[in-house]
Amino acid sequence: MATRKTTRKTTEEKPDFETALAELEELVERMEKGELSLEDSLRDFERGVELTRFCQQALKEAEQKVQILSKDGGEGELQPFDDGD
Repeated sequence: MATRKTTRKTTEEKPDFETALAELEELVERMEKGELSLEDSLRDFERGVELTRFCQQALKEAEQKVQILSKDGGEGELQPFDDGD
C-alpha cells in the first residue's frame, strides 16, 4: 500500500481559493499515479468534488463582483478585458 501525504482539510474548514486549488491539484496528481487503494481513491475523489464546487462558487462570486464594479452608473456595458497582447 502506498504512503500518502495528508494535507486534506476537514469539510468544516473553508480554505481560500488558492489553497483549495493547490489541494485539488495535489489530489489529481496523487490519483493519476494509480497507487491508491479504492477506499483512498474514493475519499480523494469526494474531497476533489468538494474543492471543485468551492472553487466554482468562489469564481462565480468574483465574476459577479467584477460585473458590479465594471458597470458605469448601473447602466454601462461590460468591456472585454484587454491583456495587452
